[in-house]
Amino acid sequence: MSRRIWNRIRQEFGLWLQAAPPGIMVLFMVILIRITGGMQSWEWMLFDKMLYLRPVEKLDERVVIVGIDEKDIEWVKQYPIPDEKIAELLTKLETYKPLAIGLDIFKNVPVEPGGKELAQVLQQNPNIIGIQKILPPEETSPPQNLPPERVGFVDLPNDRDSKNRRYLLFTTNPNNPNNINEDKYSLALRLVIKYFQTKGIELKTGKNDPNTMRFRGIELPRITHNFGGYVNVDDGGLSILMNFRNTSKPFHVVSLRDILNGKVDAELLRDRIVLVGNRNTSTGDIFYTSALANLELNGQIYGIEYHAHAIGQILSSVIDSRPMLDSWRDIEEYAWIFVWGFLPIIIGRLTQSVWKNILSVGVAAFALFSCGYMMLWVWGIWIPVAPGLLILAVNGLGLSAFAFYQHDKFLRSQINERQNTIQHTFTVIHNGPLQTLAYGLKHLRAKDIPYEQLVGQFEKLDREIRELGEFLKLEALTTEESLRLGSGLILELKRPLHDLLYEVYSSTLERKDFEHFQTLKVKIRNFEPIDDKYLTIEHKREICLFLEEALCNVGKHAQGVKRVQASGVYSANKYNLAVRDNGSGIKSKLENKGTKHFKMLAKQLGGEFRRESLSPRGTICELSWTPMKEF
Repeated sequence: MSRRIWNRIRQEFGLWLQAAPPGIMVLFMVILIRITGGMQSWEWMLFDKMLYLRPVEKLDERVVIVGIDEKDIEWVKQYPIPDEKIAELLTKLETYKPLAIGLDIFKNVPVEPGGKELAQVLQQNPNIIGIQKILPPEETSPPQNLPPERVGFVDLPNDRDSKNRRYLLFTTNPNNPNNINEDKYSLALRLVIKYFQTKGIELKTGKNDPNTMRFRGIELPRITHNFGGYVNVDDGGLSILMNFRNTSKPFHVVSLRDILNGKVDAELLRDRIVLVGNRNTSTGDIFYTSALANLELNGQIYGIEYHAHAIGQILSSVIDSRPMLDSWRDIEEYAWIFVWGFLPIIIGRLTQSVWKNILSVGVAAFALFSCGYMMLWVWGIWIPVAPGLLILAVNGLGLSAFAFYQHDKFLRSQINERQNTIQHTFTVIHNGPLQTLAYGLKHLRAKDIPYEQLVGQFEKLDREIRELGEFLKLEALTTEESLRLGSGLILELKRPLHDLLYEVYSSTLERKDFEHFQTLKVKIRNFEPIDDKYLTIEHKREICLFLEEALCNVGKHAQGVKRVQASGVYSANKYNLAVRDNGSGIKSKLENKGTKHFKMLAKQLGGEFRRESLSPRGTICELSWTPMKEF
């Protein structure tokens, strides 16, 4: 039992040595591609798709957008909207008592009429936050006379695919990075700070990550050098990943004319954050995203709405425990990728079926995507999905092809095994029971044998058949490699080949059921040792059967034989195994089943087989092949 278990372990280990290296190579190639940033686009695409597929969320009541649309421009009959209208709008909004107002319109240059009026409104209302652009190109100054704490930048980093997924909250002053007193805050962060100040919630440094910020116990997960699907990303400050609110109407949106005409319910704006900005295509304040469904602009979002999403996600995280988007550490991500890298290899080993393998890989891919989706939706964790899917696809297809190959190989192996079993069984029967039967029938027809001796022959035949049956049963159930000769002798095939040949020779010539053996006067044998490590057990079996068959043919057909010589010698780098006799020679040119079989054996060994008459009399039966050749 222990030997069988050990053989099973060796077989399994050999199979893994054959199947695992290609899969492991694919795994490390995918990891290398990811480390160098080659998978960012795929990971961004899947990230967007998972955000897109999230359930619909309710509207955020805390943020209201006052959007200047195309109809407002037609209504005012001037573009850009003059400062007097903006001043009138801000003054009107203050009467609704919002907690903070963000003016997402550049006001570094007055748009007359109304420049002085707007400047006065901005100075007198501390709840209003103006904007500036601090990063190149096209830096833009804030409104004049506004203190720095009432100015937020609106620079938005975009990814290599031109889509926006990040929001820059904080950065140093590009013109004076060493002066912490001139650090810059984004529009969203300024408005959030103002909102939370009214609730008694202060902005503090993070506890777990001192390089980020927190409100109450909620730390804002900052995008690090390697974050989620990002590789070597550097925003030059503190950025967060956008967790868009997934609904067709994430915020209340009203128009400039609605406010100025008094058509807005005061309760809609009271104690809210109000964003004022453009919601028209004329300004070009548009950003790209594929993470949201049912957008007014296909694949695009207005800049003012982008800021609203950034504000809303921070408020919802602190107040409603809606998760901010975070990622695993590098070691956790690559451990996860390793798990999914080895999974298709294990699947290929367990399924052992082409279609089961394809189905299993498909189920695994769905499970991986589902894990990524659930982690993002429920816990706000962005985990690697694209690397695992790529490994599953490559290794899955590879394993399927390998499964096709293995399936075909298995079928061919089964056919060959059956053919070998049939041939082996026929040879054993032919060299044993059939010879006893032929001997008995011959003397029965000639009526030259006593009845008792004839009965003895058939009793011997009965014993041989029964012994043969038991041997074949035992051979099928055991892992031992053995051969039963027609004489009844069982050989252990792991012995050296020249020893086996001596046993075959001696045992066969001692048989009494071949009448021509009785006339032999000279018996010569010489089997030189041979390095048989390149011969399989099956090859050794067939070579032994060849020698037995050749000797049996002498006993059956070589009339008047006096001399037989069996030899196995080296000649011209070949091993020649031959049986020579001086009997009557070959009387028929027809090829019997044995001759055809041994020609096939010679082909397998890469050698030659011949059976021909000798002059002046006799027969040679020879099998030759080149040793030291791996078959």
